[in-house]
Amino acid sequence: MPTLILSRHAQASFGAADYDELSALGHEQSRALGQALKALGIVPDAVCLGAQKRHRQTWEGINQALGHIVPPRILPGFNEFDFSGLLEARYAGRARPDNLHTERRAHFKALRETVLEWQQGEISDPPESYAAFAARVRTARTEAMSEGHETVLVVSSGGAIGQTVGDVMGAPADAMIRLQLQIKNCAMARLIVTPRAEHLSTFNETPHITAANEARLLTYS
Repeated sequence: MPTLILSRHAQASFGAADYDELSALGHEQSRALGQALKALGIVPDAVCLGAQKRHRQTWEGINQALGHIVPPRILPGFNEFDFSGLLEARYAGRARPDNLHTERRAHFKALRETVLEWQQGEISDPPESYAAFAARVRTARTEAMSEGHETVLVVSSGGAIGQTVGDVMGAPADAMIRLQLQIKNCAMARLIVTPRAEHLSTFNETPHITAANEARLLTYS
C-alpha cells in the first residue's frame, strides 16, 4: 500500500534569534533518524520538504545515513503556520509577556491559546487564516502522493502534521493543537493512502530513540 511518512523536524533553536536553525542536538537527532530508517529498511521512493530551513537541515541529516539519490521536492504547503505573526496580531497594541520565547512552559501555553483563538476567528488580520492553512496542508499532502510513489517521506513541522492527522481522523479543528503539542522532534506519522481514503497507521513514532539515548534525544521543540 502507498505510504506517506510525515516526520517532524529535529530540534530547532528555541530562544535563539533564528529559531529556524537546527541546534547541535537537532543535527544529532536527524542523523539518528536516518540510521533508524536504514536499519528498518525504510528507503523512500520520494522525499518532500517544507520550504523552511529546519526542514532542509533535518533531511540532510537523515540523508547522511540513507545516502538517498532522489532530490527532494520542496512543497511550501508543508510549512509551519507563522506563530510569531499570529502573536503580533493577537497582541496588536498590547504588551505581550516577555518570556514567550525564553521559557518553554509559557511558550507552549501561549501557543495553545493563540492557535485556539486563531481557529475561532478571534485574531484580527492574521498572517494567514486557519482555513487557508488547513487547505494548503491538505493540498501539499495530495501533491506529495501525486506521482504514484510507494513510499514518500515528508519533513515538515508539528502544526502541519497535527493538522494532517486530525484531518485524516475527521477530528474537530481544536484537535490540531492537542496533537501538535504531543509530537516529538523527528517523530513520524504514517498514513496508508488508497484511491478512496487515507488511514492513520502510526503516530508519534520514534524509531531513533532507544533506552540508551532517550534522556538526550527526546525533545519537543
